[in-house]
Amino acid sequence: MNQQKPHRAYIGGIWDHLGQLQFDFLKSQGLEPQHVLYDIACGSLRAGVHLIPYLNRGHYCGIEKHEWLLRKGVEIELPESLFAEKQPELIESSEFEFEKFSQRPDFCLAQSLFTHLPKRQILLCLKNLRTVAQRETVFFATFFESDQRVKNAKRQNDAKGWWYTLAQMEHFAKVTDWQVEYVGDWGHPIGQKMLKFC
Repeated sequence: MNQQKPHRAYIGGIWDHLGQLQFDFLKSQGLEPQHVLYDIACGSLRAGVHLIPYLNRGHYCGIEKHEWLLRKGVEIELPESLFAEKQPELIESSEFEFEKFSQRPDFCLAQSLFTHLPKRQILLCLKNLRTVAQRETVFFATFFESDQRVKNAKRQNDAKGWWYTLAQMEHFAKVTDWQVEYVGDWGHPIGQKMLKFC
């Protein structure tokens, strides 16, 4: 692990490339400064350092289960002046407590989250997000795609990868009242595929 910046290494590194990739992808999907964005499992703000300056004041909403990652993101990656100007909402939660945000989302992103979650937690995320989503809300999430069902571990572990078939992801969407579209390849360096929930 990178001893100088463990908050970057813990979330998988590839800091500059993946942060820019997420930002460019969301803009290509229509994200504009006036939109409210939920960055789900935002970590130490790898995407946030691009999104916070772009979005209007208070429109970046990041949720992360590790307080230390949020803290390092604010202390090391965001200039104080930018934090004061943009006032991002940052919430520590391991249970997807989206109701704690002050605004409902237009866009949501979970990059490299479902790739590390068992079924129960994916369903919890989708269910809780559905309760705060607006009619026009779109949610983009990446996953490791498998052609056949994989016997994944039942307990979450940040160091492990979870693989799902597209049919499984479509089922998760259906039982939590989402429609899902397969976006597929979006340029991720280790092959995470993109889904669009709406």
